[in-house]
Amino acid sequence: MKTYDVRTHGCQMNVHDSERLAGLLETAGYVDLASLPTDERPPTADVVVFNTCAVRENADNKLYGNLGQLRPAKLANPDLQIAVGGCMAQKDRDTIVKRAPWVDVVFGTHNIGSLPALLDRARHNKEAQVEILESLETFPSTLPTRRDSAYAGWVSISVGCNNTCTFCIVPSLRGKEQDRRPGDILAECRALVEQGVVEITLLGQNVNSYGVEFGDRGAFAKLLRATGEIEGLERVRFTSPHPAAFTDDVIDAMAETPNVMPSLHMPLQAGSDRVLKQMRRSYRSEKFLGILDRVRERIPHAAITTDLIVGFPGETEEDFAETLRVVEASRFSSAFTFQYSIRPGTPAATMDHQVPKAVVQERFDRLIALQDRISWEENRTHEGRTVEVLVAPFEGRKDRETERMSGRARDNRLVHFAVPQGAERARPGDVVEVDVTYGAPHHLVADGALDGGTYRVRRTRGGDAWAALQDAAVPGKPAVSLGMPSIGRPAASAVTVRSGPACGA
Repeated sequence: MKTYDVRTHGCQMNVHDSERLAGLLETAGYVDLASLPTDERPPTADVVVFNTCAVRENADNKLYGNLGQLRPAKLANPDLQIAVGGCMAQKDRDTIVKRAPWVDVVFGTHNIGSLPALLDRARHNKEAQVEILESLETFPSTLPTRRDSAYAGWVSISVGCNNTCTFCIVPSLRGKEQDRRPGDILAECRALVEQGVVEITLLGQNVNSYGVEFGDRGAFAKLLRATGEIEGLERVRFTSPHPAAFTDDVIDAMAETPNVMPSLHMPLQAGSDRVLKQMRRSYRSEKFLGILDRVRERIPHAAITTDLIVGFPGETEEDFAETLRVVEASRFSSAFTFQYSIRPGTPAATMDHQVPKAVVQERFDRLIALQDRISWEENRTHEGRTVEVLVAPFEGRKDRETERMSGRARDNRLVHFAVPQGAERARPGDVVEVDVTYGAPHHLVADGALDGGTYRVRRTRGGDAWAALQDAAVPGKPAVSLGMPSIGRPAASAVTVRSGPACGA
């Protein structure tokens, strides 16, 4: 019995790719190291796979640090195989083997399906195998998948990106956007629901440009409405849209499709119009704020999150003040905030007027302080409300000591809730209704049930699916599922998607 260990860094796309890597390895006969009892688990798996990110500067340091930590294990056991995939592999290629010659396999973002064959070839030839394709030949959703969750799943609607943001290396690593047929996406969603999934997140580098490849600019809004017709699918989320391509038909679809959640991740990056132009972000701050206004007009309780970059080349104090202004006006529920770092191969890497590290750090600290205050203020407005929570396993680090359970509200806020003495205990995948008693800066506390407040448990097919898997080889994780076909221009009869509101809207 050979074991595997997939270690994931980066975005949701990488998380979903890692589910496919796990599915491929299990199909090839490997066993997840984490599935073994602790006392039977070897210190290192027979195959260790790093699914890497290349967006931030410290991604390089993290990868080579992790590879260095494995070198003694490789020296002690030459049969141990180490593979590196993902965006860093696509970018660095032969450099990885030069810097870490004990690596056995390097594969790119376009050929994750080759991993088992490359491992066999490296073992047979006793030399490193490097295979990097320049373009996608097979949509990843055709590959077998070992999902992490019994009740929630990712569904890719596209891969790649057609934007040319000067700070971003993703388009050169993931390639041009390729869209799946809407009928295939909906078929995968239905298949997941049949397996007990109650929440699906639609994935793409730029989801709201979905359909451009096959000539339907309204395809994403239609796709959202179509998910509302899938019986048993309770929650639909998506990430990430681009403000430049975000249209009102998507807002209408969100507002009028009951299972599309009132949460939206809308990357701002910077509040200064001058910096946005330098970033090649084809929108300006007023357009961005206008989108948020229209979202909140149609979906008053929507929680909006964002991405922000501090210290882009040439950013002045006046530019940064504009970012603070737009953040204050936007009232984000939370923000992923980054200090700009040079990524070789991007236009911004060679721009003049790189901002000194000390200046970037000081601005970063101010921005974090502002967003923390806003997040706390926004969370306090939820005190006294009753929220519906999809229960998750171990979302809270202190759940065991506080005897609370955790999960996500419809707007994706993290909620820690108390269970009254003797009350039914919800399972992961079930839904509870609870009263919020305190809005903390980064989560909500719902202890109202301890004082006679709301505590209602609704058992779901997601909870049933989770419970059924507790005696599985990997508790709570579904078995490997086969992939779904395919990409390309849809046939005229591939899917009928209503342009009006979904049933029940």
